Formats: sequence, C-alpha cells, structure tokens
Amino acid sequence: MDALIPRPSREVAPGVVHVPGWLDEAAQARLVEACRGWARPPAGMRRVRLPGGGVMSVRTVCLGWHWEPYRYVRQVDGVPVKAFPEWLAEWGRRALRDAVALSPVLASDAESDAEAYEPDVALVNFYDAEARMGLHQDRDERSRAPVVSFSVGDTGVFRLGNPESRGRPWRDVPLESGDLLVFGGPNRLAFHGVTRIVPGTAPSGIGLVDGGRLNVTLRVTGLS
Repeated sequence: MDALIPRPSREVAPGVVHVPGWLDEAAQARLVEACRGWARPPAGMRRVRLPGGGVMSVRTVCLGWHWEPYRYVRQVDGVPVKAFPEWLAEWGRRALRDAVALSPVLASDAESDAEAYEPDVALVNFYDAEARMGLHQDRDERSRAPVVSFSVGDTGVFRLGNPESRGRPWRDVPLESGDLLVFGGPNRLAFHGVTRIVPGTAPSGIGLVDGGRLNVTLRVTGLS
C-alpha cells in the first residue's frame, strides 16, 4: 500500500542520505532469513558488555569481523567470526551508488566511490520494543568510507547528531522497514543513536512474526 504521506529520498544533512523503501518486501524477507541464520551459535547473537560493566539493550551478531568495545577481532568465543557474504557487499555498493546520486557532498568525497566500496564488516543489531542505542560515533574503523545501513521490521527513531559532541544540534529521522541510510563525508563521525522503537509497525510478510527491528550496518574497517 502506498504511504498516505509520501516520504521522498533526501539528503538529511551533508553526506547523510535517507532513501525510504530501498529494500522491497522480497529483499527484506531475504535479509530477515539471513539474519536468523547468522544469529545462531557459534559466534551468534549476544548482548555486548561495555567496559564500565553495562550491557547493551540491543542484541548483536557480526560478520567478517567481530566488534567488541572498542576494536575489531577475528574470533569470538574461540571460534571464527561468521563470513561476510559477497551478496551483502554488492547491496552495499548499489546502496552507496544511489546515495551518491542524491548527495553532491558524497559525490565529491573520494572515500565515497561506490565502485571501489568493499565493506568487510557488518553489524547486525536486533531491537525489541524496549531496546535503545545511545548516541555514539562509529570511529573504530581506520577507513572513513561511508556507513551503509539497512532497516527491517518495526520503525526505529534514528537520532542524527553532529560530529563534535552528543549535544545539540540533532534531528530525528524515523526509519521504517526497507529504508536505507548512508552517512559519510563531513558527517561520517556524527554522533547517532536510536531513541525508541515503534512496536507493531513491521510489515506482515517479511518473517518477523514477533516484531522487533533489525538493523544491518556495513562498514570498511581498513584492517588487513
């Protein structure tokens, strides 16, 4: 069904592009099924414990490299991290190509060459209705190539801040199922997070029978 109020593709901030509905329902269902497999042990989905002792409310599984605060490693629980699939990298290149077409800032950024984009890590985060993600920067990568983010399931309210601090200015962008978000250029290191999940908004035909939100972010680590 078409949205009552259209959501146009747009550059939310310099180097940050939002493309609603970039993944069709079949692609969303494929991603849900893939995430179900990635979530299984070994090296499966878990809650990350932070150095201060806190535990993140989202559950995470990594592909290619395992992220632990605040570094990337090749093993988790003594076994290799799950492989990063080439089809997901190809989705990343297509997504970046579409984002660059909408952003003069990305188009002028040497790090945003879609044809050369080779993401080697994916963070798969699952949000239940109570999960949140505090404002943070994605700065553990040596590369400053853009981050490509796919959302599937319940709507999540994404808060995009600024590169200098966790304070204002920020803006909130609702990310619905199938939405693409790319951030790079001057906002590659912008603070960002997820302030809330809107339960009951996931499409019925994608396989998330109990709801929740899946977010898959692709990155280039710059590690050998």
